[in-house]
Amino acid sequence: MLRDASLDRKDLSVSDARARLFDIIKSRSVLTGGDFKLAGGGQSSVFFDMKMTLLTPEGLDLASRLLIELMGDDPVDAVAGLVLGACPLVDGVSLRSLDMRAAAPIRALYVRKEPKDHGTTKLIEGEVQSGWRVVVLEDVTTKGGSSLKAVEQCRQAGCTVDTVLTVVDRQGGAEERMAESDVELRALYKMEEFV
Repeated sequence: MLRDASLDRKDLSVSDARARLFDIIKSRSVLTGGDFKLAGGGQSSVFFDMKMTLLTPEGLDLASRLLIELMGDDPVDAVAGLVLGACPLVDGVSLRSLDMRAAAPIRALYVRKEPKDHGTTKLIEGEVQSGWRVVVLEDVTTKGGSSLKAVEQCRQAGCTVDTVLTVVDRQGGAEERMAESDVELRALYKMEEFV
C-alpha cells in the first residue's frame, strides 16, 4: 500500500494523526475470522498483527508521535520494551523525541525475557541508571504480562516505572492487573474501536 503523497505527517493535527494511524492499523494489522492463539495463552477470533503497521515508516512515525503525545508533560528519561515486540516503538519514540522533546530527548532500552548465554548476559540493553523515570511501551496488551516483565526488570535496575503505554489495549484485564502493581496503562486505542 503506497502512502498518500498528499499527506504531510508534520502538518497533521493529533486527531488527524490518530485517525490516520487507526486506518493503517485497521487495514494492515487487524485479522479476523481465525482462531488465533494470544501471547497470554488465550484464543481469539481477532488478532492484531502490529508488525504490519509498525514496520512501515508511516505507521511507526505516527505511533511514535502519538505515544509521545500520550506521555503529556511527564518527565521521562527512557522508554523500554520487551524484546522483540516493542523494539520498533522503543526506537521510534526515542528517535522522534529528538524533535518533540529536544530539550530532554528520551533514551531507548530493550528488556530481554532471559539473559543471553554469552557476552554481558544483561537483561536490559542500553544505558540505564538508577533513579531514571522509565515508561514501558507495548504494541498490544491483553493481560499485561509482557509489559509487567519489563516493568519489573526496570524496577530491579533502580528505575521508577509507573506507566505503560500501548498502541492497542485488547481489554483483557491488563489495566486492572497493572493497577495492582501501581502501574497506569494508557492506550492509544481500545479493541472495541476496531471490532
